[in-house]
Amino acid sequence: MAYKTSPAGGTVTAPAQPSPRAAAPATRRLVGVDLARGLAVLGMFTVHAGPEPSAAGPPAPLVEAAYGRSSALFALLAGFTLVLMTGRSEPRTGRAGRQAVGRVLIRAAVLFVCGTALVALGTQVDVILAYYALLFVFVLPLYRLRAASLAVAAAAGALVLPQVLYLVKLAIDGGSWSDTVIAADPLARITDSDGVLDLLFTGPYPVLTWIPFLLAGMAVARLDLSDTAVRARLALTGVALAVLGHGFSWLALHLVPGVHAAVAANTDGDSPSSAWWSESVGEPTDNFREWLLVAAPHSQTTPSIVGATGVALAVLAGCLFAVDRLPRVRRLATPVTAVGMVSLSAYVLHILVIRAVWREDLPGSWTELFLFFAVTMLLAVVWTRLFRRGPLEYLLHTAAGPARLIR
Repeated sequence: MAYKTSPAGGTVTAPAQPSPRAAAPATRRLVGVDLARGLAVLGMFTVHAGPEPSAAGPPAPLVEAAYGRSSALFALLAGFTLVLMTGRSEPRTGRAGRQAVGRVLIRAAVLFVCGTALVALGTQVDVILAYYALLFVFVLPLYRLRAASLAVAAAAGALVLPQVLYLVKLAIDGGSWSDTVIAADPLARITDSDGVLDLLFTGPYPVLTWIPFLLAGMAVARLDLSDTAVRARLALTGVALAVLGHGFSWLALHLVPGVHAAVAANTDGDSPSSAWWSESVGEPTDNFREWLLVAAPHSQTTPSIVGATGVALAVLAGCLFAVDRLPRVRRLATPVTAVGMVSLSAYVLHILVIRAVWREDLPGSWTELFLFFAVTMLLAVVWTRLFRRGPLEYLLHTAAGPARLIR
């Protein structure tokens, strides 16, 4: 029986393929997706529990690379998984389509509740799950589109939505209406945040500008990734987008008059020259137009989205190649792949551990981070040898069961 990866990294059964030869590549591709998802989760561990890049020593560039790009890869793979759930080679229609939509919506609701509960714990971690859940809902109406249409939608979103977000933020900062909305929002009280406004516009993963990541993942899921040429084009596209996004920002910082000075004057970081790729540039202290040209992680700009999407595509292509053509690498990567298979459980567990152990003492050290990695991978390997799904993945699967009653 072939399997498919769930939105949270678990598995759902799929009909067996008529030909073993046809089924084998699909299984390999899914192992590659699990490996990429495992890398995304470990990357987020690095951001949340690892040392600051300034204290990381020689591996500092690797720590920097995890900022923003791990969560972008996680979001891109969410789009990939949504297509797996709603029909990959042929989108489900009729009753099957309605049931698939129902399963996605139920899972999104469970993830939203889980994410909100984790935020209410009050850790320093920017929990992605509630944003992740809303993103599923926002892109779900597009699940029947083909790869080319999804790619065009992702590109259009990356070009337009950051500019829309900039205008929305100006409106939020320029009027008292936002305070009224926040005061009336029960979610804001529960999470001590801007509530719905945070999720849609002002948070670290605003739905408005993270939609392109899911659309890109949905487009990739429509491709025939068993074709070596397709995987090669995917890798080249990823590299090209990474260079385009970050390279454009570097040129803007160095060649466009006034941009470097504006970034230096309107951010709370100490490295305005690194705004084309690094988190060390800090956060903007005001909404200023020049910020739209930077590509720093979580800057919510067109260059940052294009660059992070490119990195995510390149990593995914590399994982697909590794599990398909490099058996030794595939075996060595088994612990990371196991983390990807139980990614929701691993993610939630690491938030709970941070709440219990670190609380206000983040960031951690290399020793603590490697211990975090080792324990997580050990538990993931043992669990996946004994069970098909992680504990929270099983909860999602069970919760979505009533969708089969949809007529």
